[in-house]
Amino acid sequence: MTDVKMAAGSSKDFIVLDDDDYKVTPEDEINAIDYELRQIECEQQKLEDRKKILVDRKQKLKDDALLQKSFNLAKKDWDTENFSWSKNLKKALTDVFKIKELRPLQLQTMNAFMSNEDVILIMPTGGGKSLCYQLPAVISKGILKSMFPGVPILGLTATAPAKIIVDVQKMLDIQGCLVLRASFNRPNLFYEVRRKPTDKETCLEMIVNLLKNRFEGKSGIIYTTTIKESEQLSTDLRTRGLKVGCYHAMLEPEYRTKVYSKWISGDYQAVVATIAFGLGIDKPDVRFVIHHCLSKSMENFYQESGRAGRDGQKSYCILLYRLMDVFKLSTMVFQDKVGLQNLYKILNYCLDQSSCRRSLIATHFEETWTKDDCKEMCDHCKKGKRKKQIDIAPYCRHIYQIITHAVQNEQRLTPLKLIDAWYNKGAANLRVSSIPIPKFPREIGEAIVGYLLINGYLQEDFHFSAYSTITYVKKGPKSGLTMGNDHKIVVEVDDH
Repeated sequence: MTDVKMAAGSSKDFIVLDDDDYKVTPEDEINAIDYELRQIECEQQKLEDRKKILVDRKQKLKDDALLQKSFNLAKKDWDTENFSWSKNLKKALTDVFKIKELRPLQLQTMNAFMSNEDVILIMPTGGGKSLCYQLPAVISKGILKSMFPGVPILGLTATAPAKIIVDVQKMLDIQGCLVLRASFNRPNLFYEVRRKPTDKETCLEMIVNLLKNRFEGKSGIIYTTTIKESEQLSTDLRTRGLKVGCYHAMLEPEYRTKVYSKWISGDYQAVVATIAFGLGIDKPDVRFVIHHCLSKSMENFYQESGRAGRDGQKSYCILLYRLMDVFKLSTMVFQDKVGLQNLYKILNYCLDQSSCRRSLIATHFEETWTKDDCKEMCDHCKKGKRKKQIDIAPYCRHIYQIITHAVQNEQRLTPLKLIDAWYNKGAANLRVSSIPIPKFPREIGEAIVGYLLINGYLQEDFHFSAYSTITYVKKGPKSGLTMGNDHKIVVEVDDH
């Protein structure tokens, strides 16, 4: 019992408690330690975030210094026909390649290359990179520097951020070489992201409707992720009266050639294909490219969608997005050093509810962009969407409660099971009754999970089974930041 004494000698009595009453219990100390540990974790995460920013900035400054030498070389006037080979170059262009005029940056590239300068040319798909080495080859030039010292190297690519350019220069030992970069803006391409219906039949009807109405009589490509998907989708479209071919790497070369020829001639309206259908494709009047599933990176998406509209006429690039498709791809790419990072960038492109699609592409490829450059050639700019900011931190804490509940019951949560539990569906033992069921549609709930994933609040956890790789969801490296109720996770959404 507590020993209470009445103190005398004052106008009022007061109580004095024994020292025993001030003793801290082990439970109190554990709680205090837990609180302090959480504070330390928050500070650690803040320091890690700051460290990453500083390391990235330091590397960018180094890369910029190296690239400056390259861009200084680009100031020389390469766009001229006053070189000793100019007449032979022009003659070969018309006589051998039957081309009347060169495209932008082609002459500069060939002149620099034939002046014994190493060159890296970044030019969009369909921009005319192949001619830059084919034409000089006709008037005698070699390529590999290691085999032919003193002979220049010409590197050609459709996509290359600054860091990749620097890495390539180092690998080829051509630091400070001339770098020519064409604009990534393809003004004739209309970019659109559509929510992919969960129901297979509904999704199929969407594609059928596009081919029979919006793209009637027009040529296109439908990209799928797997061979099985390309075969199934092409079969389903044929049963609905559409003339399409199937193309993937496991088909016999003769069959692939036959499919390609029918597509070129117009016998097939579209080719349903994996990414094996790409290199060397040069059909100028492709009016649409539909991605039945996400690409593995922004670079892949840009190249694949860029096969549309090479004749400069208006064409459409439509990406069908569903969060669960992300996890299908993540199990394929997670062992690659930057596989998940690349995949999450294309996920971010899909999740963005208001930004200009073309500005997102331009920003990814480090190209200067203004809001007037799109000219309503993407779904967001055409609709004139307004933005508003919302805080999704409270929902993040709800999701953490579900994850903690699963861990306590020795359960793992797949992305599907996690969202089911949040919406009070699926297995009863995974639900948490104290968490309110979201009042917004499930597609918004999926978008929130996607935002948390790409921003480090959630994380994929991969496990190998006998037949496949399974991904589960767990708390991410930034989970400690959410311990305090004052922490906000702000995202921009459509205000309509």
